[in-house]
Amino acid sequence: MSYRLLLDTGKCQGYANCLIEAPEIWDFDEDNDIATLKNSEPGEHLRVVADASVRCCPARAISLLED
Repeated sequence: MSYRLLLDTGKCQGYANCLIEAPEIWDFDEDNDIATLKNSEPGEHLRVVADASVRCCPARAISLLED
């Protein structure tokens, strides 16, 4: 089953927990102090770290949508 990640940049507080959990998926914009998505559809091989990045976001700015 495929999935997509969504980042609500308005909610992102710049904790960078997502980047710590899944550096393959996330990056960080230091100028704006927010996370950025490298790939919104990272694939099943990164599903575990994608799930972890969603769970570890204290601002609840990340959503995982099943396709």
